[in-house]
Amino acid sequence: MPKHSKRYNNATGSVDAGHLYEPQDAINLVKETASTKFDETVELHLRTNSDPRHADQMIRDVAILPHGLGKQIRVLVFASGEAVDIARQAGADYVGEDELIDQVESGWAEFEVGLAVPQVMPKISRLGRVLGRRGLMPNPRSGTMVQPQDLPRAIQEAKAGRLEFRTDRTAIIHSPVGKASFSSDQLMENLTVLTDSIMRAKPEAIKGPFLKSAYLTSTMGPSIPLDMVALQALKPSD
Repeated sequence: MPKHSKRYNNATGSVDAGHLYEPQDAINLVKETASTKFDETVELHLRTNSDPRHADQMIRDVAILPHGLGKQIRVLVFASGEAVDIARQAGADYVGEDELIDQVESGWAEFEVGLAVPQVMPKISRLGRVLGRRGLMPNPRSGTMVQPQDLPRAIQEAKAGRLEFRTDRTAIIHSPVGKASFSSDQLMENLTVLTDSIMRAKPEAIKGPFLKSAYLTSTMGPSIPLDMVALQALKPSD
């Protein structure tokens, strides 16, 4: 078995694995145990009761985190005609059509959010094998296929804290919440919005309890088990 560092073992000793932590207590603890020299990402891991083998039980949606993720978000827009100027003026980092499509098809994907206007969707369909596995392929279901007039809003949301979440093949949602350097209040507000968005995205086909278990952790820190009742009761303030 791999050996953990002294730092990790000390951090693990701060967590009572048999105790379910209130969200605020878990955030305070994850900040305490994130002790590496770099700014660790705080992550939420949720085991759902969905069956990924059934399309009507797949969970995939978007949350707009009020405090973002603490990193630069580069936005790419596949566009043509007047949509090119709209995207550039709205602050998109990369905008284009054929030349950009060829660049991405060759394997380049140095961006965090991909958007496209409907007019170019047929052209970018061949990029699914490159962008699909990375979660960067624009599509209507995730709100990343955007009408030209809506590009400024979509680009602003992406840069401000747009986060796409989805279940993996084991029915778990893995999602960042922010950085360990965020204040406890900022992490709590991000966690609240994310959890509420996930609860709202529950497919009707899932019967019984929606969530089985949840853990909060940092990039190099131990997992902190969350109280499911308290977590699901979180509601954003108006």
